[in-house]
Amino acid sequence: MDPFTKKHFYLIKLQYLGYRFHGWQKQPSVKTLHLMVDRTLNFIMEGKRFKTLASGRTDAMVSAEETAIELFVFEPIEDFEAFLALFNRNLPQDIRALNIEEVDAKFNIIQNSKIKEYLYLFAFGDKFHPFCAPILTTVLDDLDIDLMKQAAKLFEGEHYLKKYCYKPTDNGIYTRKILTCEIVENTEYTANFFPKKSYMLRVRGKGFMRNQIRLMMGTLIDLGKGKLTIKDIEDSLKPDNTIEITYVAPASGLILKSLQFE
Repeated sequence: MDPFTKKHFYLIKLQYLGYRFHGWQKQPSVKTLHLMVDRTLNFIMEGKRFKTLASGRTDAMVSAEETAIELFVFEPIEDFEAFLALFNRNLPQDIRALNIEEVDAKFNIIQNSKIKEYLYLFAFGDKFHPFCAPILTTVLDDLDIDLMKQAAKLFEGEHYLKKYCYKPTDNGIYTRKILTCEIVENTEYTANFFPKKSYMLRVRGKGFMRNQIRLMMGTLIDLGKGKLTIKDIEDSLKPDNTIEITYVAPASGLILKSLQFE
C-alpha cells in the first residue's frame, strides 16, 4: 500500500497467548500472530486493501495482555462495536481484540513514544503442573529469592545495558532507562494447577532491546542459584565490563502486560 494514499488510520489494542505462535513477525512456513491477524482482517474486510503495523515484535511463545497494531484502510470503519465483534468472532481463540480508535495521519505506532510494562512469571523448587507451561517458567533448583529481589532493583535507572541485548552490534544505543524493576510475589495470575507460591519480575520502560527482559531474568536466576554475585550484576551495568551474561530465560514466562502511548 502506497503510504501517500492511506486514507483512514485506526489503533487496535490486542491481547494473545503466544505459546503456539512463532512470534509476531510473518515468516515462511510457520504460524505467526501477524499472519493470523492479517488473515482474519482479509476475511472480514472481504478482500479490501489494508495494511497493518505492530507497535513492536515479540519472540516465539511470548504472550501479551495488551499490545497494539495500526490499521490503514481506504474506506472508513463506521461501526466500531460491530467491527470488533466480527473481528473477534473470526480470530483464533488465543487472540482477542480489545478496542479500536481512530488516529490521525501524524500518529506513528513505531515512532510514537510509549511505555511498556513486562512481567516474567516463575516458580522454583519443584516440577509443577504441565498446564503452567504457557505462561509460567519452572526452575527446578532452589533460588535465593531475597537476593534476587535485591538485585532486580539494581536495574532501575539509566544504565549501560549492552550485555542485556542478544547479539549486539557496535553501533547500537545501549544506555537505556528502566523506570521500574522489581521481583514480587505473583498475585495477578491464579489457577488451581499453579504452585502455591509463584513470583514475577516486573519491568517498565520506554525502549527494550532484543531478549533484554529474558537476559535480565536469566541473570537473576543465575544469581539465585549462586552462579553469579550481586557485584557481578553491578559490574554488568557498566561500560567495558567483562562479565559473561549467557542465560536467556525461556520465552513462555514473558508477558507484555501493558502498552501506553504518551
